[in-house]
Amino acid sequence: MGWWQLNADTLARSRFVLSPLAETFACLKLLHANAAAHPGEHEWLRVHGPAYRTLLAAEPVTAHLVRAGLGRAWIADFLTPAPRGGEPFAAEVARVRAVAPDVARDHLRLSLAGPLPAVLDRDDLTERAARLLEWVWRETVRPSWERRRRVLEADVLARTARMGQDGWAGVLDSLRPGGTRWLGGDRFQVNLHAYPPREIFDAELVFVPVTPQRTGWVAWEGRQRYAVVYPCAGVLAGDGGRAVPAALGALLGAGRAAVLVLLGSPLSTTQLTAVTGQGLGSVGRHLKVLREAGLVERRRAGRSVLYVRTAAGDMLAEAGPGAGAGASAAPGTGLASGHDDY
Repeated sequence: MGWWQLNADTLARSRFVLSPLAETFACLKLLHANAAAHPGEHEWLRVHGPAYRTLLAAEPVTAHLVRAGLGRAWIADFLTPAPRGGEPFAAEVARVRAVAPDVARDHLRLSLAGPLPAVLDRDDLTERAARLLEWVWRETVRPSWERRRRVLEADVLARTARMGQDGWAGVLDSLRPGGTRWLGGDRFQVNLHAYPPREIFDAELVFVPVTPQRTGWVAWEGRQRYAVVYPCAGVLAGDGGRAVPAALGALLGAGRAAVLVLLGSPLSTTQLTAVTGQGLGSVGRHLKVLREAGLVERRRAGRSVLYVRTAAGDMLAEAGPGAGAGASAAPGTGLASGHDDY
């Protein structure tokens, strides 16, 4: 297994950040693997997969670059610069472009664990990689970025709340179940691969959620900055994209019906606000009405108050066509009922 040794200062200063480039690269991996973790990703691949394959067919050098860059168990480092937080996509992808050609080729040799194919012995690889990432961002991520961002923010809120209950050990164990784990003794397991341990004392450490479910990687820049990219909680990536049946929306109002549909799994008011995009006051009013109607109930988990549907709420939410487990995601978002799968 691969593990990092952290000191108390590094862990205390660590933080969660969002990264448009990390989300884009995770979507590139999903496009290339063409293997959906849930119905929402299947629909997203149906919409965007043909255009991606057409693009690679027209640019065979880029196709070779993607295959080499994704490697077998190691991603070429220049494709995944460690996120810094607060950077727009353009600034992040500029760091991919800025990598020296010889460094990019070295990274590809490492990801291939062997010699570089002759077709990739050239100096425009970082430009090609940047253009491909820009295409993935423009065509498949940016149109749904606001929705994705709310889901990612909700995940960060959930992790932060868990920290108050279970400490950092509970948070680190939950990032990629079976992959990440707090080992004790200042050791943090980051994956299952047999890589040499790294000492990251007094470095910047960030945790970065992405919405594609079967992904995750680590990245670093020198010995100063490290990142762990992980799939956001499946309940957020999933239920947040479920369609609201028209009849339920007509009965309760679209906003209130959306809250009821989401509460098939327990969520806090703050998470609901982040996922739905509704104001905190609106969500609070919806919850009050739904509770008084006996459709949802409150549960306390540590310091958090969570809301979940009652049996009556389940019956109402799942009564109409398109409701319940068969409901589909918002078209083209790739956000639907999913789970971690490692």
